[in-house]
Amino acid sequence: MKKISILAISALFLLPSCISGKKYKELEGKYTTTKDLLNTATVKLNSCLSDQAVAEARSKALEERLADMKKTNSDLIQSSKDLTILTTKGATNLEKSLESLQERDLKITRLQDAITKKDSVTLALVTSLKKEVGINDPDIQINVEKGVVFISIADKLLFKSGSYTVTTKANEVLAKVATVVNGKPDFECMVEGHTDNVPYKNGVLLDNWDLSVKRSTAVVRKLESLGVTPDRLIAAGRSHYVPLVANDTRENRSKNRRTRIVVLPKIDQFYDMIEKEMKSLSEGGGN
Repeated sequence: MKKISILAISALFLLPSCISGKKYKELEGKYTTTKDLLNTATVKLNSCLSDQAVAEARSKALEERLADMKKTNSDLIQSSKDLTILTTKGATNLEKSLESLQERDLKITRLQDAITKKDSVTLALVTSLKKEVGINDPDIQINVEKGVVFISIADKLLFKSGSYTVTTKANEVLAKVATVVNGKPDFECMVEGHTDNVPYKNGVLLDNWDLSVKRSTAVVRKLESLGVTPDRLIAAGRSHYVPLVANDTRENRSKNRRTRIVVLPKIDQFYDMIEKEMKSLSEGGGN
């Protein structure tokens, strides 16, 4: 056995010497070619492996992006649903708001119509008074302030000095006032007595307060006798505390001694209506 092994080894060393040089070169060439092919294949394999790694990384990035896009799409769909719900609610709220605004506009229009109607009646009343009473008389002044008609009559036309008895001459003027007022049943008359600042000391009256009230009451009774119902009459005395001009001359004191008849809508009815309308507007604005 040992001899056979020695012979085999010897054969291996002797084999190259048995191959011809031409054959050896041919085998060597094939070996070189095969080695070159192997190197080329190895390079290509490494390139493919690199491309594969890049492709896998890109694929992973695309998958992540796709997942993000799916999530974004899902969020958009949910947002669209939420927006639809909000839009529906918004449309409902807008519709309610428009209805509320329309109601408020209607109430405001009604309120404006009421005020316009009152102003129209007031204007008609002023026209009637000026026509009936006679605006050319310097002792009678008729004007309108804030929708209220004021008739100011100098005391010398109504009373004698220091007296609170209505003169015969005043009957004619007051009769004309009564005629106009009676034609406007929705109006009231407040009669204000005004004096100058000279202290009054005569008879049973104490002072200018008494005198102003007594003169007012005298005019009220005269209007009542001329057909104006008592529930539409108000008597008031202002003494000398609301002068037209300074009480520093005889002429000015004469101007301040006057009786003012205030013709105005029935305050309780008119302002009840205003209050109701404003309350309705406030409640409508709170919805």
